[in-house]
Amino acid sequence: MPARLFLSSGDLMADRRFDFARDLQLKGDLVAAADLLLQATELAPGFASAWFTLGEIRGQLGEPDAAIAAFRKAQVADPDDRHGAGLRLMLLGAEELSAMPPAYVRALFDQYAPRFETALVDDLGYRGPALLFKAVLSARAAVRRPAFFRRAIDLGCGTGLAATAFAAHVDEFIGIDLSPRMIGRARATGLYAQLEVAEMVEGLRGRPDASADLVLAADAMVYLADLTAVLGEVKRVLVAGGVLAFTVETHRGDGVILGEGLRYAHGTGYVRASIEAAGLALSRLEDLSARHEDNAPVPGLVGVAAKS
Repeated sequence: MPARLFLSSGDLMADRRFDFARDLQLKGDLVAAADLLLQATELAPGFASAWFTLGEIRGQLGEPDAAIAAFRKAQVADPDDRHGAGLRLMLLGAEELSAMPPAYVRALFDQYAPRFETALVDDLGYRGPALLFKAVLSARAAVRRPAFFRRAIDLGCGTGLAATAFAAHVDEFIGIDLSPRMIGRARATGLYAQLEVAEMVEGLRGRPDASADLVLAADAMVYLADLTAVLGEVKRVLVAGGVLAFTVETHRGDGVILGEGLRYAHGTGYVRASIEAAGLALSRLEDLSARHEDNAPVPGLVGVAAKS
């Protein structure tokens, strides 16, 4: 995973106390780390990184109320919420499930970009694009249609792993990603005719009706709590007979939850209902894991749907 986001307080002494506190946190001396972070916030009350780290430590110490208070301070200090304090509050039950802050996602993947493929493929055993490719081939064979597409939109394209998997079967790729550094990596592959820095729904809204015959969402919808808007836009941009291929993480219950890994997990029933409500016809939905976490497969779904 990427290095921890650090937003300087602008006060050298406060920043130094933060650095010492992080060292102590990593060594397991959480009480001393918390004390140093409190000193840092006394010197710089708007020190978002210190408040966020203090929230983490309070949680580790089994002090949920204190953790909530610190995460709220981090939100106030950084209204864009680049650390994702709001997500931590959701996990603690202090806030209702809601959309992920775009600034958090952008900061996360801008940091992640330099070692994204190594971390994802080698460390986490990521195989989402390969699973999607196999599912699309099977779905097209079942309706006796060729698995070749004139134009594909790659949502959350990252460094281009999905485009690489489908390269021999797509004439033109359009990539959309919220992270400029990921877009830079995707551009270097030479696989994309167009690339755009945008949130997924925003990027789709800029595309004409019936302008793509394949939309890929490999490990992208895990950053969306509500799939309604993105699926509505997918249907609009697909040609008749066009295909959506996607992966999501899932759980045994209903609806949507935020997992400990700060990614949304969508229940199977929710996914089916969302696809149907968007006016797409689901042809495949398989229980397949696209990655590992803590050396165990993360429950997931691989789906293919078409615009009739």
